[in-house]
Amino acid sequence: MTLYSKIIGTGSYLPPKRVTNQDLTDQLAAKGIETSDEWIVTRSGISARHYAEPEQKSSDLAVHAAKNALEMASLQPNDIDLIIVASSTPDFFGSFPSTACIVQRKLGITNNGAAVDVQAVCSGFVYAVSVADSFIRSGAHKNVLVIGAEVFSRILNFDDRGTCVLFGDGAGAIVLTASETPGILATKLHADGRHADVLSIPGNVDGGAIAGSGFLYMDGPAVFKLAVSVLEKVAHEALDKAGMTPDQLDWLIPHQANIRIMNSTAKKLGMPPEKMVVTVDQHGNTSAASIPLALDIAMRDGRIKPGQNVMMEGVGGGFTWGAVLARM
Repeated sequence: MTLYSKIIGTGSYLPPKRVTNQDLTDQLAAKGIETSDEWIVTRSGISARHYAEPEQKSSDLAVHAAKNALEMASLQPNDIDLIIVASSTPDFFGSFPSTACIVQRKLGITNNGAAVDVQAVCSGFVYAVSVADSFIRSGAHKNVLVIGAEVFSRILNFDDRGTCVLFGDGAGAIVLTASETPGILATKLHADGRHADVLSIPGNVDGGAIAGSGFLYMDGPAVFKLAVSVLEKVAHEALDKAGMTPDQLDWLIPHQANIRIMNSTAKKLGMPPEKMVVTVDQHGNTSAASIPLALDIAMRDGRIKPGQNVMMEGVGGGFTWGAVLARM
């Protein structure tokens, strides 16, 4: 029997604190930094985002999303034998113990299943899904919880209007299970370390403290140029791998970073705007959480239906990019 992996549950979570562009404009104006709702929307399509409370960590957001995904999948926590968390903002400085292990503990999972973090920044979710799909197809695991969770508000420099207005916090999750019918049809991953400097946190640990900067740095024009050049290509690579063409896609869920990048990708794939799931306007860029957040919203409002083909793709620091083609 040929094994496949299939998505049987989705979940998401946004912290209650909603921050509008006007809220940020007022905050930055107090520092003498000029911006406006129009400036932010024109450049990114973002109108609002959510910020976690000081006591909330990535694992807390992840657990909320995971519980919602488990409920949809009609599974109990101990049915999960592998947790993969994609996050650039892990619970612990130095990234250990892994956020996935903390999520396992907070979900009350006691079956000694595996738990691991994946770091590919905004591409983290598609990387994690590809890893989970491989494990299930190999027979090593049966039920895998894949989560993207971020508290990017912790690493934003609010003296830099070019980056601080773009990002938000949140979590999204899916449950993948072994299936006799295809679910994940194809995945394709890439990286090019030559562009590592265009999106990074340029600091490191030295003597127990941060040497350099602990804030996010982004060369916006360089990221934009790279993103628009690779997203269409990787989508076609995934389609070719599955023996499909763009006209067979029902939905496109790109990484929710910038509406101009998203619209460009949809146009190049020949997909009308109404077939692209957009949440960037209300969530901002939630990095590894953005794709599963958008997927869950479109599943729960009925847009995405069983049997439909969904292309999910993202780009992130590293420079990394990838795509997942799924049949729901």
